Amino acid sequence: MTAERIFCAVDTTDLEAAISLAELLKGEVGGLKLGNEFFTAHGPAGLARIAATGHQIFLDLKFHDIPNTVAGAVRAAAALRVSMLTVHASGGPEMLRAATETAAAAGEARPLILAVTVLTSIDADDLSAVGQQVPIASQVTRLAALAKANSADGVVCSPHEITQLRASLGTGFRLVVPGVRPDWAASDDQKRVMTPAQAVAAGADDLVIGRPITRAPDPVGAARRIASEIEA
Repeated sequence: MTAERIFCAVDTTDLEAAISLAELLKGEVGGLKLGNEFFTAHGPAGLARIAATGHQIFLDLKFHDIPNTVAGAVRAAAALRVSMLTVHASGGPEMLRAATETAAAAGEARPLILAVTVLTSIDADDLSAVGQQVPIASQVTRLAALAKANSADGVVCSPHEITQLRASLGTGFRLVVPGVRPDWAASDDQKRVMTPAQAVAAGADDLVIGRPITRAPDPVGAARRIASEIEA
């Protein structure tokens, strides 16, 4: 089902509002993405309350540390029974292997490990400012290949990298795509955006969509409108 492709980003410190939204969106999206803002405020207990609504949870904390620390973080996340979690591909091969091997050891509780390549809020000038003197596309391709070589299940990437990653890495490697905005929604702080229908047509597996749903007067209506636009 098209709706299963959508993970709604719940970026708030208001636990009751997040629970209300989760209840409202049951059956309307494939899962919920909880990130640093929510998790810093409410931790595992807050995550458990959201998970109790029946949603799959995509835990987006973007682990980036020494391999042993990342392994411990992945082990703790697996115990929370999350479906997917993120690490930074720029953490390097040893860190990526620590994450993927620890996830595999979780057995039935194994979360998918998604590597973050280049944040969708970053453009070419931003990349240059932090010392990366290469085109964004080249940096994304290199980091995605590194992630795949070290057994990651997929990557988080801008919609504008979907086609090149499918061509270079083939099928079976999950592409989870934020920076997705319907034509009728504001782009906010995302600099490299695409509509949901365009992203799926290009080969995205999952779409991360936040404010177009969460800030809509009718979140359920917004989610359904996005799903129908993808199907069309």
